[in-house]
Amino acid sequence: MSTIKSSRILAIDFGRGFSVIAMIMVHTLWIHARQDVQSDTFLGHFIHFVGRGTPVFLITMGVSFMISRNQDVKSAVKRGIMILGVAYLMNFLKFLVPIIVGLMPDSFIEAYGWELPLDFEKYVYLLLTGDILQLAGISLLVLAFIRAYAKNKFILLGLAILIAFISPELRGIQSGMYGLHYITQLLWSDGYWVYFPMFPWISFILLGMFFGKWYIENEYNQKALFRRMFIVGVIFIVVGAPLVFMNETYHFNDFFHLGPGGVIYLAGWNFTVLSIFHWILSKTKNNFLYKIFYYCSKHVTSLYVIQWVLICWGMVIFGFQSKSELGTILLMPIFMMLTFVIHFSVVKIRSISRSDKPIPKERLAS
Repeated sequence: MSTIKSSRILAIDFGRGFSVIAMIMVHTLWIHARQDVQSDTFLGHFIHFVGRGTPVFLITMGVSFMISRNQDVKSAVKRGIMILGVAYLMNFLKFLVPIIVGLMPDSFIEAYGWELPLDFEKYVYLLLTGDILQLAGISLLVLAFIRAYAKNKFILLGLAILIAFISPELRGIQSGMYGLHYITQLLWSDGYWVYFPMFPWISFILLGMFFGKWYIENEYNQKALFRRMFIVGVIFIVVGAPLVFMNETYHFNDFFHLGPGGVIYLAGWNFTVLSIFHWILSKTKNNFLYKIFYYCSKHVTSLYVIQWVLICWGMVIFGFQSKSELGTILLMPIFMMLTFVIHFSVVKIRSISRSDKPIPKERLAS
């Protein structure tokens, strides 16, 4: 018996929405908590553990990208370019604006080993800082063609594993030329100018695409999708955990520059988490919390930008890495609430402005 195609995979939406909430907590910790709070408290350890769910965002991106009704290369490339534009606009808003107007705390500048006033190169450095949106944009430019020409799902799986294994070796290949150096950083960063280099992080998107392709081939059977995802997740954990344990420096590194074992291990955990999300959603009724996660999933890019800008502008009031454990905990719901209020207000204003537009004459005549 064939399975009816579902317009949405709720567990994918739920997981993507969860990643948005998790990112707000992680970013609040990074920017506002004291160093000792980040490294030596239960809160710091817990939030960093939650941050290990970052691959959920990329895996769900891969699944959605593969099952999207619009499979056109041109539209995917356009979206990639648009996301890159948004990414650099976000950097301008969260870093450059408060510095230019003279409100950024000196402690933030000093954390880079700099002092005010900044020269042009330092402004460029901040503007070009690589975040997960840069990763998403660049990846879409590449994946648009991979999706179009890689018809076998195991090609996607093979590419993901291959990239995970070669990424640590590529990090040593850096150009001394200014512009080319930045490109190599975006591709396989060896430092913190680019936090999420395409190698190895695109592996998670490719793994999501692998499952998306499998889902399509299995006639959109969600139960089968997450059963297989759980099995693969367990296998990946069993394979990845020993690699990380034997050589954590190489395989897990600093989290941002993962080795193959770290990619496999984290992918395994995130596969199992998504499978658990599917099981929970299948056993429970829709509720307000679920609706929040679905809302986050639908507006993931704009919410991501708003929360980062708010958290960085929050340094003007709350300082940089100055809060205690309790102070950090109190800031998290504040930034969450402000993010949602601002986003909802913008959506509402857009809706009102669109409704006020005059009806075209040709529609009136019809």
